[in-house]
Amino acid sequence: MEIVACLREKIMSIKFDFTLVAEDSKARAGLLRTAHGDIETPIFMPVGTLGTVKAMHLKDVLELGSQIILGNTYHLYLRPGQEVLKKFGGLRSFINWEKPILTDSGGFQIMSLSKLTKVTDKGVYFQSHLDGKKIFLTPESSTQFQHILGSTITMQLDECIKYPALRTDAENSTNLSIEWAKRSREAFINRPGYGQFGIVQGSDFEDLREISCNELTKIDFEGYAIGGLAVGEPQDVMFDTIIKTEKKLPKHKPRYLMGVGKPDDIIGAIKRGVDMFDCVLPTRSGRNGQAFTSLGPINIKNSKYKFNKNPLDQDCFCYTCKNFSNAYIHHLIKSKEILGASLLTWHNLSFYMNLVKRARESIISNSFKEFEKNFLKKYNFKSNV
Repeated sequence: MEIVACLREKIMSIKFDFTLVAEDSKARAGLLRTAHGDIETPIFMPVGTLGTVKAMHLKDVLELGSQIILGNTYHLYLRPGQEVLKKFGGLRSFINWEKPILTDSGGFQIMSLSKLTKVTDKGVYFQSHLDGKKIFLTPESSTQFQHILGSTITMQLDECIKYPALRTDAENSTNLSIEWAKRSREAFINRPGYGQFGIVQGSDFEDLREISCNELTKIDFEGYAIGGLAVGEPQDVMFDTIIKTEKKLPKHKPRYLMGVGKPDDIIGAIKRGVDMFDCVLPTRSGRNGQAFTSLGPINIKNSKYKFNKNPLDQDCFCYTCKNFSNAYIHHLIKSKEILGASLLTWHNLSFYMNLVKRARESIISNSFKEFEKNFLKKYNFKSNV
């Protein structure tokens, strides 16, 4: 009992705190302290929508160096549902993951499942994509369910819209997301070591982004997400929007770019002051035969790999690259063997984890510009697709 009491006291003494360790121009290396462990930034967060990083065992995700994973409020609400998660004391206990978890609020599903949704000032009506059941998600219920999940980082409910957006649609969405931010914050139960992030919207309109930033910083969230990107815009628009947004955000709080992205997107965003990233690409691409390498992405289904004895990436030392040839993985993917998806996902996640780790090291050593130049020159994205 004394050990349990000591552990509880230790957890209760941990504040949700972000410290800048180093800066190299706009690029930042930081340390985020939470109730469930420290997070070194820049950080890539594997997506575990339903409490599982697809095609991976969580012990292997941990071994790759993951310090935090994601879950999704909407999908977890549908299954296994809040009664199951209550019984297990939250998502971390349910999936046997001891480190931090960030949960998306369901805002992205307003866009991705737009044919099954109806947005009102009060909240959003969903028609379940599983069984047609009607669900009404509000800023309050989203926040409360994330509390049941035990989310280390809770996201406000927002409305994400597609690109390009009409000015009137972007303005309405921005104003609605600001009001939902206020309600999400009021519903958030503040506990030591836990945090809640506001989400900046405004499409690619600079004045709307500024309004969103100003209103969200008044609410004083523990961190801020740059939302409304990775929704079809070109890379130059993404980078320009990051610049417009970043300069209006508090310097002493973490910045999270939601749903991004390709390796060169991530490097470009780190250069412009972003700390946290998530994306389904490493896992989704792995299941579909694509591997990210230091020379750019490759399609292992291509017949040129049928007799190839090399690893996916000569510069990679992950389990996949140390043990298996391109020919074997080509065979697995062509044969639709589950192991093929697992090995490719393993490699892709390792590639992403190593990418942000090297970026962090270069920021600390004040050599990020050189790191970026060398990486992009070698990566040569388009010529290897």
